[in-house]
Amino acid sequence: MTTRRKFLSSAALLSALPFLNKLKAASADTPVKPVVLSTWNFGQGANAEAWKVLAAGGRALDAVEKGVQVPEGDPLETSVGYGGLPDRDGRVTLDSCIMDEAANCGAVACLEHIMHPISVARRVMEKTPHVLLVGDGALQFALAQGFKKENLLTAASEKAWREWLKKAEYKPIANIENHDTIGMVALDQQQNMSGACTTSGMAYKIHGRVGDSPIIGAGLFVDNEIGAATSTGVGEEVIRICGSHLVVELMRQGNSPQEACELAVKRIVKNQPKKSREMQIGFLALSKNGAVGAYALQKGFTYALQTPEIKNQLFEAKSYYA
Repeated sequence: MTTRRKFLSSAALLSALPFLNKLKAASADTPVKPVVLSTWNFGQGANAEAWKVLAAGGRALDAVEKGVQVPEGDPLETSVGYGGLPDRDGRVTLDSCIMDEAANCGAVACLEHIMHPISVARRVMEKTPHVLLVGDGALQFALAQGFKKENLLTAASEKAWREWLKKAEYKPIANIENHDTIGMVALDQQQNMSGACTTSGMAYKIHGRVGDSPIIGAGLFVDNEIGAATSTGVGEEVIRICGSHLVVELMRQGNSPQEACELAVKRIVKNQPKKSREMQIGFLALSKNGAVGAYALQKGFTYALQTPEIKNQLFEAKSYYA
């Protein structure tokens, strides 16, 4: 299983710093494109699939959908899709959203039995007048659209759940695969932006719990004039500040993507000074001209970045707490 607690080699970071600095210093007159940016170590596999679309001149929307399908379909990733750890009733429920360059968006929440909720979210965006479908309604819609009903609870995840039931303690741990998300934002060769966010949510949550991942403006936001942002970690706290929308609006006010991510995290610390020491929240941001930002509450938040010059590398974000 992919681990997020693995320290990144200093040599890899140093070799990529010139390219990162170039991205951060990019101006509207020198756009860098295409770019794909995603959360956590499994973002590398997702980026690789998204890059196939971007490198061929495809839409950012298609790229982010294809990209996040990779961890959605990986049974070894216990916080996203198939193989995700279930709620306390033993049910795997999925949350997902997608947003394009024209502010079209779609989402599903508490969806069961569907391998790729991101694709159902896209159908909600393209085939209905709505933004968000939930629970049984989302499943009925997915089945009507031709999606196949499947059992998403793997033997390994069921075993972990049954072990958890012995004590039934609910104590999420920062950077452990029980409350994390793949969030991805991309800029294509036409300089249009899109984003996707998908998760199986907190392990052993109360059935019906929904975090920030399917909430447009919380787990994901795209403004094609300014930039895009996504989040990961404890969704309740991201929802409280409309986190991804906040990051984009801070960019609109003239902050760099990095500054915007840092200000959003500091807002959470200000709101929850005690709780913030015990949880993880991270933000990623991508500006219209290709500059990137990443910041988290705690050390250990990794992200994957790919551009024509940066060949799908992992980085560790700066953090508020050392």
